[in-house]
Amino acid sequence: MGTDIHGLIECRWDHWLDEDDRSWRGVISLDHLYNGCSYLAFGCLFGVRDTTTFRPLADCRGLPAGVSQEALADFEPWSSDATGTSWITWAELAATDWNEAANEVDDCVHEYRRSQDGTWELHGRNTCLDRFAQLTGLADPHALYRAGRVYPEDTEWPDDDRLFRVGRLRRKHAVPDSEWGAVWSVMRTLAGLHGDEGVRLVVWFDG
Repeated sequence: MGTDIHGLIECRWDHWLDEDDRSWRGVISLDHLYNGCSYLAFGCLFGVRDTTTFRPLADCRGLPAGVSQEALADFEPWSSDATGTSWITWAELAATDWNEAANEVDDCVHEYRRSQDGTWELHGRNTCLDRFAQLTGLADPHALYRAGRVYPEDTEWPDDDRLFRVGRLRRKHAVPDSEWGAVWSVMRTLAGLHGDEGVRLVVWFDG
């Protein structure tokens, strides 16, 4: 059985603060902004499914103090089966070093392509394995899919305008903007109004 993420972005007024009302309000369901299922991302952010590749940013926190009524209402149907319930503020996300390297070498071989400025950018993991097999001579499918266990870290295979490499992922690769950019954009916009500590993502998982 797979594991899916659920949650809500909350905010409160920290700028132009009304001291009589510091309550958190639910803004938008995570379902409207993220529809992926990446265990690498779940582990990197909240320590769910993958607990070794990266140090989780916010694992096992439970529901936050002063959780919004909207988040409670969304959480209630899952409460008996939910796992990995946690939360993280925009301040924490904004302070994260997204270039931090993983704790271990990735099993998957990385394919890089040239960017416009001439640097190598990660294109995918275990992509173009037919070509990779030609470059390495590997025929065993298990070895192809787990090249990080076969070759030393930083082993490279140049291939014209691309490059195959065994190495470590960065946090930004585990939580790519192509999947999480909409979530970060909404939180960043709200933080401009409510302050970095006045915006947070509350999550829970099923399965």
